[in-house]
Amino acid sequence: MQFTVTDQGDGIAVVHIAGRLNMVTAPRLREVVAASVAAGQNRVAVDLSDVDFIDSSGLGALIGGLKTARQAGGDLRIAAPNEQVRLVLQLTNMERVLTAYPAASDAFHG
Repeated sequence: MQFTVTDQGDGIAVVHIAGRLNMVTAPRLREVVAASVAAGQNRVAVDLSDVDFIDSSGLGALIGGLKTARQAGGDLRIAAPNEQVRLVLQLTNMERVLTAYPAASDAFHG
């Protein structure tokens, strides 16, 4: 699992994830989002284009990141989920909470 954070300016960070977002890697996502928010980037776009699997722990980390960002006056949005990720979001009704955008660049500028 790889995490890359890009500062987009305007308080926006793009967190790109590659690999599986599961119980092993979810805590790292929480840390990355918390660090971005602490650094003043309270609008976080999570790029899921290279995530090939997500489980309930991964969803929990996204929701935790959403809560962290919103407590700092910002938001967390997801971008480019594949079919497996979309299916998990639909089955858990999380697509109502985590709106998916076609690309990370669209999440806050769309």
